[in-house]
Amino acid sequence: MRSLACLSGILALCAALASAQSLPELTLPIQGLQLSDLKDTFEEVHNGHTHEAIDIIAPKGTLIRAVVSGTIRKLFLSKPGGNTIYQFDEAGVYCYYYAHLDRYADNLREGMRVQPGDVIGFVGSTGNADQRTPHLHFAVFELGPEKQWWRGKAINPYPALVAAVQRAR
Repeated sequence: MRSLACLSGILALCAALASAQSLPELTLPIQGLQLSDLKDTFEEVHNGHTHEAIDIIAPKGTLIRAVVSGTIRKLFLSKPGGNTIYQFDEAGVYCYYYAHLDRYADNLREGMRVQPGDVIGFVGSTGNADQRTPHLHFAVFELGPEKQWWRGKAINPYPALVAAVQRAR
């Protein structure tokens, strides 16, 4: 039985790695992350919905940085996500979603170009996040031909974030 659980875990990791192979190399959204700070919550069910993101726990006010170069497509306040940022990569293939921000970087605006590592916001617990657990809700979506910031195919960012932590060592 233990072997079956181990095999299941290995297969899940292989599937996650395969999905991340198409992602470009990411910069860490929060500097100083360790592997122990990351948990693959991508397929967990939260309130009846598949999570499709990674939650990175960090103190309120921690700097959030752009993970790739691209354009800030949308700054949006929503009930579930609170203060959110939708960033497109330069090619318009992927949308990077940052949610539950306490606030945006002071001069951040829609249409602004950003580079990896640029400060874009600050960790918070806005929207439907537990107020006692500030975190960055980070998701990646492969955009369709319509290039709509609110639509896309969810891609598990966990393997790409693990690779970014390993590169940062």
